[in-house]
Amino acid sequence: MDPDEDVCLCYHVTQRKIVAYLKREDPPVASLISECLDAGTGCGWCIPYLKRLHEMHQAGREPDLPISPEQYAKQRLDYHKTGERPADDAQGDGGAD
Repeated sequence: MDPDEDVCLCYHVTQRKIVAYLKREDPPVASLISECLDAGTGCGWCIPYLKRLHEMHQAGREPDLPISPEQYAKQRLDYHKTGERPADDAQGDGGAD
């Protein structure tokens, strides 16, 4: 995902802002990412992705999401329609648990 793409689509919080927050604050738990412009407090879709970014940061890797913005937005629409996440979320291929 491009750093300037929104991870939290509800509050338009970009991956760049989240990564900067992780580097600056080094939160011990992913839930503290909500302090970064309320990321993850809207519909809840992005929470697994925020957790994935946090896990990568904690592991000393550069946080990045291996998903296109188009695929991400489409999966979010599907999530809102069905209430279910795609199978790859559980695998860590497009998000994290």
